[in-house]
Amino acid sequence: MTSLGAKWQVGVARRNITPPPGVELAGLGYYLNRTWTNIRDSLNATALVVANAKGEGVAWVALDLMYNDAGFTRAVRTRVAACTPLLPDSVCVNCSHSHSAPTAGLILGAGERNEDYLRSAARAAADTVEAAWKSLQPAVLRVGSSELTGMTFNRTRENGLVDPTVSVLRADTVDGRPLAVAVNFHAHCIAHLETDLFAVTRDWPGEVVDQIEATLPGAIALYLQGTCGDVNFRRELNGTARRFEPAQALTRVALAAWQTSRPVEASGIAAVTRDLDLPTRRWTREEISRDREEGMYRIKTGDTTGWRDGIARVCVNQPERLPLRYGGSTERAAAAVARFAVEWTDRILPEWETRPELLPTEVQAIRIGDVYCCAYPAELFTSLGLEVRRQWNRRDLFMLGFSNGSIGYLPDAHDVALHSYAAIQSPKCTGQFPFTADSGTAMVDGLLATLGQVADAG
Repeated sequence: MTSLGAKWQVGVARRNITPPPGVELAGLGYYLNRTWTNIRDSLNATALVVANAKGEGVAWVALDLMYNDAGFTRAVRTRVAACTPLLPDSVCVNCSHSHSAPTAGLILGAGERNEDYLRSAARAAADTVEAAWKSLQPAVLRVGSSELTGMTFNRTRENGLVDPTVSVLRADTVDGRPLAVAVNFHAHCIAHLETDLFAVTRDWPGEVVDQIEATLPGAIALYLQGTCGDVNFRRELNGTARRFEPAQALTRVALAAWQTSRPVEASGIAAVTRDLDLPTRRWTREEISRDREEGMYRIKTGDTTGWRDGIARVCVNQPERLPLRYGGSTERAAAAVARFAVEWTDRILPEWETRPELLPTEVQAIRIGDVYCCAYPAELFTSLGLEVRRQWNRRDLFMLGFSNGSIGYLPDAHDVALHSYAAIQSPKCTGQFPFTADSGTAMVDGLLATLGQVADAG
């Protein structure tokens, strides 16, 4: 074997994190009490560790959860650092954003967090990284990319941007057997959501993983979620007889990228985290009072007159469909939204005037040879992600949203101006102030600076 085969050490492992009965599924509001009744497919924590000849390593752990949060990430990293030589900053905790899984991050009204389960899931995630570290073996690394076109759409504007990039990191044993495959793409995980609201499922990312592993016996695959704040698979592919097509299409493209992947020749490895202060704006007194007064009025009277013109205007992406989640009842839908209005104002009022407007946020960059990865805790809008790609302009860049924390949607200036669901409702759900037109630019600049820092490290 050439020296290429000895450059890298790779380990991969998996643990089951399916929740016990009574744990709510998250990501579909409001107050639906989605405690699961059946398991379509089990949830996993899957870890990939890459190290060089010096023993310097980085790790990704892919979790089939809705959201992460900073405390969950800290628990995983602390446990990993205690049982492996990996540094905390070298561990990336990425969530698939399945809407049929529990959440570690706050989503008010859309899935209660179960602390006992989350402690167990964090332990399992860390144990998976430890197992991957202990299974390190000499490997050949390759990287490839392709595009999946025509399958996704921008749900916030007609003919809006999507990121079609499918990135693949491939690890083979030195004798040429498939060992691990990491796939990074950019779309919401709701293909199977409406088929059964009370089923645990990894959704289409789980199908991609299963199909790749069936094609490459002996390999373990992981899906790393990307920049999909405003992107879904086309509506006719979600919750219909065609709901299996997204995974099938993505698997085909990922395997094509796997086939044409190039060797990762350079041997440097590095990881960097950076703390950003993202600008937000304080809620106005009028915004808080308006929602609170309407919510209390509707709870008291049951009046649904004009209910979609007030609080509910942007309470979900398609407000007109909200009653379907309540058996078609407008009364129940309006009551749930009213309850949300009272509860979010209850949470924000005690610190509304004193909380800083800058939001502390961690971003991360990882480099393996000449392959780069940036990770961020947001549902980033596509225009912002593509701006990072344009300015970075390197050959292979993995972009991982829903990583190492949870700050909800990070919309671009266009959606901030529209006072959209992402701009107005999401920060209420996550207990934050709303972002400004400058927030996205600050994130782009922070990611580019962190990528530049990791390029110079190691």
